[in-house]
Amino acid sequence: MPHANPPPGIFGHNRTMVTPHYAVMPPEGILESRLAYLRDTLVRFHTSPAMGARFAQALLEMAPAGGTTQPIADGLEHFLYIVSGTLEIGIGAERAALGAGGFAYAPAGAALDMRARDSVRAIWIKRPYEAISGHRSPAPIFGHRDQVAPRRKHTEGRIWQHLLPDEDFAFDMAVNILSFAPGTHFPFVETHIMEHGLYMLQGQGLYLLGRDWHECWTGDFIWMGSYVPQQFYCTGWQDAAYLLYKDINRDIAFAR
Repeated sequence: MPHANPPPGIFGHNRTMVTPHYAVMPPEGILESRLAYLRDTLVRFHTSPAMGARFAQALLEMAPAGGTTQPIADGLEHFLYIVSGTLEIGIGAERAALGAGGFAYAPAGAALDMRARDSVRAIWIKRPYEAISGHRSPAPIFGHRDQVAPRRKHTEGRIWQHLLPDEDFAFDMAVNILSFAPGTHFPFVETHIMEHGLYMLQGQGLYLLGRDWHECWTGDFIWMGSYVPQQFYCTGWQDAAYLLYKDINRDIAFAR
């Protein structure tokens, strides 16, 4: 029999916004994909070149014992951040079991394998590596958020944690965690050449993209292309934090 009242969401109201320059994507609308080389794993792609990004980012949802069926050796560089659960990661001959807050960097050309010890959720970033003359390629990195020293920049209440050594010119990507106390915000509107992939780890806030403010919560993803005006304001009663990818340390590329 017909509903007495329309169920919530029947009119398609949502917070999703996808433009040529940025995207805001809440988790409930991001459908799962499956890849042949990832066993018992759902892949929820956040961004990719199909959106206009120069990198790819996804949320991996692994069942216990899920992971790679064979090492990934696609020539790309990879970064993994563990949101929940414990993931065993191998990069070449090096291995580590990482819990929530752990992260790993696999340089381009290294064989990468993964195995979930329990139910795992992890952020996966990959992109072509841009080598530059006179600088060695990066080595594998394993680490944990709790072991990364906080840095305070520009304003009180805003903390940066640099998960990769962004001052090392061997790296062409940076991944940072930015944490905000309630009421804290950027001291100015940023407009820069770097593009971003942002995953909300906790809390909530308002994000300025172009001329519009967007409410964002834990689990949301935001893609920001080059030169998008941007600013964050932490709302709610608890700290907010997000994982932030950006491209760094490389010159302008001209089309030929």
